[in-house]
Amino acid sequence: MGRISRVEVVANLASGGVGKDAATEIEKILADHGLTAHVCAPETRDLTNCLRAAVDAGPDLLVTLAGDGTARAAAELCGPHGPLLATLPGGTMNMLPRALYGTRSWQDALNVALSEGERRTIGGGEVEGNTFLVAAVLGSPALWGAAREAARYHEPILALARARRALRRAFTGRLRYAFDGGVADKAEALVFMCPLVSRVMADEEAALEAAALDVRGAADAFRLGINALVRDWRDDPAVESRHARSTRVWAASRIPALLDGELVRLHSAAEVVYRPAVARMLAIPKDT
Repeated sequence: MGRISRVEVVANLASGGVGKDAATEIEKILADHGLTAHVCAPETRDLTNCLRAAVDAGPDLLVTLAGDGTARAAAELCGPHGPLLATLPGGTMNMLPRALYGTRSWQDALNVALSEGERRTIGGGEVEGNTFLVAAVLGSPALWGAAREAARYHEPILALARARRALRRAFTGRLRYAFDGGVADKAEALVFMCPLVSRVMADEEAALEAAALDVRGAADAFRLGINALVRDWRDDPAVESRHARSTRVWAASRIPALLDGELVRLHSAAEVVYRPAVARMLAIPKDT
């Protein structure tokens, strides 16, 4: 794995899967491996300053204990030539940590990563300078992510207002898209899965799993939801799925997008591309 001496840690204590004693636990685990670290554990939702300060410190390893959105921000700041990154499961979905460490607790994941981990360059997607390592959702369904975030931070009035807005936008703003320079088509939403988490792609595949959701109303949405529960959602007739290295997307107005759980606003025309090297991760061997 190579020598690690300087370690920075950013932990979101407000996240449900972390716990108030997480900072002390991390320090103990690192000490057991002969390492000391500077730990930043803010009690607010804004981790940006902590992440930037941690990366600017130039550590050999940056450890995040938070959700996929924080992992995405950390990977974006580190880049393929910055600090090695370990993203521990401390959020709701934890899709990226599951892909790297399996279903282990964050404590076990850190222990195994430090004792058996290997450096692995991870590919992912990029749109308008924003990277994602797990998945991106473009179109009106992405607006539900803002409602979810407000609910998670116990802001019911804001959550309700955002939910109503998402409902008003549903089935009203269709996207146009073209996979890899092909024929243009329309869809209600587009979903992009990175190779690391896609169930139908190899980790080494140099493309994104791209799916166009042609959901025209509540009945289609209900059917798609049922199919997602009982079988592979890719088999639903409302879904066109393929592998794509580059996808042009355009609409009549700005495009809402959910990147690894974080809502961003894209311009009315954007391009989603695969990047082979987004960040360097401390991962465990695949057969461990």
